[in-house]
Amino acid sequence: MKQNSIKAFVSFNIIFLIIGLFLAITLGATNIGISDIWNSIFNYTETLDLMTIRDVRIPRVLSVLFTGGILGAVGAMIQGVTRNPIAEPSLLGVSQGATLVIAIFYAIGITINTTNVMIASLIGAVFSGLIVIGFLTRQTKGSSITKILLAGTAISTFFISLTTIIGLLSNQSQFIAFWVSGGFRNATWSDFKLVMVVGTIGLILAMLLSKKINILSLGDDVAISLGEKPEKIRLLTFIIMIPMCAAAVAVGKNIGFVGLIMPQIVRKYLVRTI
Repeated sequence: MKQNSIKAFVSFNIIFLIIGLFLAITLGATNIGISDIWNSIFNYTETLDLMTIRDVRIPRVLSVLFTGGILGAVGAMIQGVTRNPIAEPSLLGVSQGATLVIAIFYAIGITINTTNVMIASLIGAVFSGLIVIGFLTRQTKGSSITKILLAGTAISTFFISLTTIIGLLSNQSQFIAFWVSGGFRNATWSDFKLVMVVGTIGLILAMLLSKKINILSLGDDVAISLGEKPEKIRLLTFIIMIPMCAAAVAVGKNIGFVGLIMPQIVRKYLVRTI
């Protein structure tokens, strides 16, 4: 793609993003003006409109922004190491594992706050990731990718079933459905700080690993011929991916599709690599 086309694509998306953020902040049950946004940042007073902007809409919009970036990056990483264009975090069961442990926390009565949700998400994501990594390290050359995807799909379905059963048995199905369905209705500044810190660190590490993932996406034989170790690259990718998925689930609940479609759009209109 020509350089001018790339610049046009990036510029269009930045403008589209700014417009989207503005509309997300201003539109709702209470319509907000530009002056209200300015005052909520620089001349804050405890009025209903300014409190709505500063404490509800802005943290929610920023949480959506960073969570979307995390899911898009994780999706690109998974698609690169598995060479599967329809792979995403939920396909490997990581998101569902995080949701399962959150459901367990609900069922046994543990207080649900930002810290506990992140701990639960991390436990579930690590548990799911370890299972997938176990399949990864035990497979022979040429069969690992297919078996990783099959194992991830089986784990994902199993964890969703367990989450549903826990919800029914504990009479917490309404709260658990809230997590399974996904959303940012209750996003706070603490949630934003969580995805910002974890997302920034994860994205930096992903960028450092991106060249190796690009090589691996060409095939294991090509990667080996260039002196890379495919299984090591996949292992590092999963290690980076797990806390990113945990943070995304802790804030945005169980959100799908973003990690699938965003890498496809970027590859089609911007670059062919991760």
